Amino acid sequence: MTDTRSNTPDEIWRLPTVMAKTGYKRSSIYEYMARGEFPLCHRISRRSVGWSSLAVQAFIDAKLEGQE
Repeated sequence: MTDTRSNTPDEIWRLPTVMAKTGYKRSSIYEYMARGEFPLCHRISRRSVGWSSLAVQAFIDAKLEGQE
């Protein structure tokens, strides 16, 4: 399998995008984060957080490959 993401820039994904990409709801994302099983979010302003698109995509790829 060829890795086509090598030229993909890292983006900041907000919670609705992360939820849509992973299929997880908000509570599950934060629960997995607390257990160290999901990429941590980063504060992007006083009242908002976001996730690295590359980190979330790597998480999704690992799940699809069966690497939990």
